[in-house]
Amino acid sequence: MSSDKTSKIKIENHSIAGTLWFMGWLFTIGFLKLTFWKGVLALLLWPYYLGEFFRPIEKLVSQLY
Repeated sequence: MSSDKTSKIKIENHSIAGTLWFMGWLFTIGFLKLTFWKGVLALLLWPYYLGEFFRPIEKLVSQLY
């Protein structure tokens, strides 16, 4: 009943995406000088905060073209 075959399990760690996301989140909090609660909200909505910050720049660029 014992088996001589052993199965190998391959474990892959894909933590680079999570690390990049976390770094982006920390950058956003520092760059935009968010308060603590806005920083907590930025966990999910940090692209929104960046968009709001860069919106005036987009308007200037769209006026040039």
